[in-house]
Amino acid sequence: MKFKTIDDFNFENKTAIVRVDINLPYDEKTKKLEISERLVEAAKTIKELSDKKAKVIVLAHQGRKGDPDFVSLSEHAKMLEKQIGSKVIFSQSIVDEDAVKKIKSLKPGDIILLENVRFLDDEDIEKTPEEHSKSKLVSTLSPLAEVFVNDAFSASHRSHASIVGFSSKLPTIAGRLMEKELRSLSKALNPERPNCYILGGAKPDDCIKIMNYGLENNLIDIALSCGVLGELFLIAQGFELGEKTENFLKEKKFFDLSESLESVFKKYNEKIFLPVDVAIDENGKRKEISVDELPTDKMILDIGKETIKLYSEKIKQSKTIVVKGPAGVYEQKGFEKGTRDILNAVAKSKAFTLIGGGDTTVAMDKIGIKKESYSYISLAGGAMINYLSGKKLPGVEILKL
Repeated sequence: MKFKTIDDFNFENKTAIVRVDINLPYDEKTKKLEISERLVEAAKTIKELSDKKAKVIVLAHQGRKGDPDFVSLSEHAKMLEKQIGSKVIFSQSIVDEDAVKKIKSLKPGDIILLENVRFLDDEDIEKTPEEHSKSKLVSTLSPLAEVFVNDAFSASHRSHASIVGFSSKLPTIAGRLMEKELRSLSKALNPERPNCYILGGAKPDDCIKIMNYGLENNLIDIALSCGVLGELFLIAQGFELGEKTENFLKEKKFFDLSESLESVFKKYNEKIFLPVDVAIDENGKRKEISVDELPTDKMILDIGKETIKLYSEKIKQSKTIVVKGPAGVYEQKGFEKGTRDILNAVAKSKAFTLIGGGDTTVAMDKIGIKKESYSYISLAGGAMINYLSGKKLPGVEILKL
């Protein structure tokens, strides 16, 4: 995919609207926001635009209407200011006279963060770019700017006003984080072969979307199943896991997904690998059993050492590796082994390695694995899932040349 980047535009003395995703984790008890990698990366793009003497208007959201984390961006402005190392003006409004006045008074290098765009009623309605170009946000701000920079890949699966509305009014380019995400994901969708997808975690429906698209379009050579997906594949192959594990899967409404996996495994059994042993919780301690010993009255919490050995060999053979989700319940002592060993095998590989965000990065932090060991760690969630599943992202489509 071809698209323009910050390198393709002269920002000096130009006003740039930049959409970032700095939606932060929110602690309901303390009512405090926690800094995230997304904000750190967004700050880099904003700083670069400021250093290029642009007048920078920053748009962002926090939470959704009705949720506890649906709050002002005033604290975000302070966090950005600390990361950038220069003043970030905060506007308590978005499209009123005061906001317009502040924007018009900007000097080259100045940065202003406008209030939470989701405070606007017409921001988060799914519409076409042309329809959103008539929104209050776009009709007010677009005459004040010369360029729109989309740096919010993680929000680009939504066709919202601040994501797509400016594209028909202003030249539209990719910010640095958007650029890194697209180039890295492109390597996953146009892989050096053989390639390998490690699919685990507690969101099997996401893994299934990625796996089905990849297998159907011959984009996956090896699919290593673990986590909940691995358990569902075992059920699809006729294994009874045991009451505790199966009740958990039923409670989470995952159990029925196993039916769809039976035909998938039959069609692509040479590419899909299932756990050959698992780790269970026996009186608070890790115990490993072969899948031939199933069912068990204990909870399955991880893959076993034979599976780790098998998967590590496949990882070693691969030239492109995508990781989506932990191998097991890494939060529980003794059951982080599968996740740790698999991630270490990926780190030692000479392949291009793409790590899906969310639970995987949380696991890396908890286990103490260095993120520098991997080619790229995506900061996107749903957008990455959709992109690797072959779906078009509205915020990405507007960038195409």
